[in-house]
Amino acid sequence: MTEFNNLKGLRHCETLVVEHKDTAAVYGSGALEVFATPAMIALMEKTCLMSVCDKIGEGNTTVGIAVNIKHLKASPVGATIRCEAELTEVDRRRLVFKVQCFEGENLIGEGIHERFVVESAKFTAKLH
Repeated sequence: MTEFNNLKGLRHCETLVVEHKDTAAVYGSGALEVFATPAMIALMEKTCLMSVCDKIGEGNTTVGIAVNIKHLKASPVGATIRCEAELTEVDRRRLVFKVQCFEGENLIGEGIHERFVVESAKFTAKLH
């Protein structure tokens, strides 16, 4: 397995324009037409995944293992959400990210997301 300590400090950003499919009403996590917390968490996970996917070796990927997130402010359909992730801790194959989401300059969500580096084929084989 590749050494991942050299990735500490890595930063990555992804953006999303909130669509109807991203709302709490559609996710079932609420009744309002606002950016859903599960959609925000999915954007955070995607941002972390994309930050390391081409740096962890062929045949490897990461899987999410923990989230500790606060959703601080509602965002309407049409809002542009920017997610920023920073890899703050590496413990063998466990990667810990600080994540923040912004609408414009306003912080709308923040927290910690942990991912684990796995060998794709080996991981999938265990499912069968």
